[in-house]
Amino acid sequence: MSTAALLVIGNEILSGKVRDTNSPFLAIELRKLGVDLERIVTIPDVIETIARETRALSSAYDYVFTSGGIGPTHDDLTMDGIALAFARKVVLNQSMIERMERYSDKPINDAMRKMAMIPEGAEVLDVGGLWFPVVVVANVHIFPGIPELFEKKFHSIRDRFTGVPFHLKRFYVRENESEIADILNALLREFPELMLGSYPKVNEASYRVLLTLESRDESYLARAVDALARELPDGAIDRIE
Repeated sequence: MSTAALLVIGNEILSGKVRDTNSPFLAIELRKLGVDLERIVTIPDVIETIARETRALSSAYDYVFTSGGIGPTHDDLTMDGIALAFARKVVLNQSMIERMERYSDKPINDAMRKMAMIPEGAEVLDVGGLWFPVVVVANVHIFPGIPELFEKKFHSIRDRFTGVPFHLKRFYVRENESEIADILNALLREFPELMLGSYPKVNEASYRVLLTLESRDESYLARAVDALARELPDGAIDRIE
């Protein structure tokens, strides 16, 4: 199956000044596509750190995504770090300059020119309607940290990422988790390939535990759902979705 990792870059994330919402967004979207997001790493704006983590993730996963550090200011060092990771120069990309000229009503200044400096040989993907493209180096896809732009750019190229999607069923259960733990353990012995999650809830009026059952095999999931429904005590299930 296809695997992925996300490298979140920014002192503002590590200091708590900005909340990272790109990680949960990407996790949800990749799961829909059947790509396993197996690692999320958050690092500061340090070129050598960006390079080291990029190299490690690129060699370990099919797809790597980065979030943050591609703006015009002093702390936007992602392009330099990724260039270092692959031993490439950072060069001015003329097609990006031309995009800026088409979209901007002001002359191109040094700050804008900095944003067109990318690793040599990088692939530049058009994301229609946004002047700044998605830059790809090897299997590393470079995204901005601004959530609105991250999401728009991902949706514009999501067809590049494929896998076998998961099927999901949710059980809303009125029993406490401790009262159904033996049933869940037995279910996993019977269905060892099942992905089973158990999440206690405190302030829900109608149920106490949310159970999630997932599998890429729809018939396998259906059998597990039937087995769990049979084993739970009478009246324990609030609903199944």
